[in-house]
Amino acid sequence: MQHLDVIKALANDRRLTILGWLKEPCAHFPAQVDGDLDEDGVCALLIAEKLGITQATLSEHMRVLVQAGLVRPKKIKQWIFYRRDEDGIRKIKKDLLARL
Repeated sequence: MQHLDVIKALANDRRLTILGWLKEPCAHFPAQVDGDLDEDGVCALLIAEKLGITQATLSEHMRVLVQAGLVRPKKIKQWIFYRRDEDGIRKIKKDLLARL
C-alpha cells in the first residue's frame, strides 16, 4: 500500500460511496444467493447495478480500492465479492495521521 494509492482511491465520489455501502452491506444490498453479505462481501454485480455502471467500470474502481488496501476481493463460484478490509483501513488511518 502506497499513500498515493490511498489518496487516489479516496479522491473519487463513486469509490467513497462504495466504501460507505460496504461498511453496512445489509443496509444497502439485498440478500445474495451465494455469499454472506457481512462475511463474504457484496457481489460485484450488485454494486455495479446500484451505481448504474458497467461491470468493467466497476472492476476498475474495485481494482483501485483493492490496490489501496481498502477492500478485499473473494471469489465464490464465478463471482467476485468485495468487503472492506477493516484492519487495512485502521492501518492506513494510523499511517496517514502519523504523517500529518
